Amino acid sequence: MSDISQHGHSTNLIGMATACLASHLFNEYPKPLHIAGTRESAPGLFEQLAGQSTLADCGRIFQDYMCVVFGFETEQRLRDDAEGRRRYRNSYLRLIQDWGLDSNNAQGAVLKGWVESRFGLFPNYHKQQISSFMSKDWLTYIEEKMNSRYHNNCIYMQLDLLYEFCQWVIERFQVPAATHKTLYRGVNALDDWSVTEQDKQHKIVRFNSIVSFTDRPSIASEFGGYILKVEVPMVKLVFFSDLLPHHALRGEGEYLVIGGDYRVKVQR
Repeated sequence: MSDISQHGHSTNLIGMATACLASHLFNEYPKPLHIAGTRESAPGLFEQLAGQSTLADCGRIFQDYMCVVFGFETEQRLRDDAEGRRRYRNSYLRLIQDWGLDSNNAQGAVLKGWVESRFGLFPNYHKQQISSFMSKDWLTYIEEKMNSRYHNNCIYMQLDLLYEFCQWVIERFQVPAATHKTLYRGVNALDDWSVTEQDKQHKIVRFNSIVSFTDRPSIASEFGGYILKVEVPMVKLVFFSDLLPHHALRGEGEYLVIGGDYRVKVQR
């Protein structure tokens, strides 16, 4: 899998070669990214956002829109069968919450599957290192990402809108940064990724298809003895703590970032 996993699928929904997106050179010279057709599918949302003057107001409008369109209200529960068992409509907020608890659970596989579908990047880690398309690890990822339990409410479309809303906010408010944001990740070792050595402190690391960072070195240090310092281009940002008024990841200042190869500075 080592050769093909450098890039991923030959097709994606962003109009750019996956190999280019995955390159560390793209991170240094980023270009705008958009998921084809997403903003066009929700013109009313983005027209309403354009009339707002604060990030907080935009966040409330986005969450209200998603609640109405995808039926997140408690009273809109679905009955599964004649015995009256119930399940809630799956939501992007639930995926974000569950990702914060464990990025290698089934919900994490759904997020990685969305990145694979839209951006073309294969995951290189799910529960453990994925070594081959014929391996049990890859088959487990495929099974979990396709679980119908998490696809009962157009979940990929929800994530498309979340990404485009995040990019719209960055374009409009230059928040959390105009082009790049310095972020950190704590690790115990670099063995989980493919690493190209430059010197003792500077390396090129191949991160998973979607990966968490924080903007606080003190928090990153709680997750490992090494801190990876990375300049993340804003076009690779899927979610950040201040994007929405109500979510479950606010405490750790978490950022969800599209992966690939990144230049990192290793700190201890």
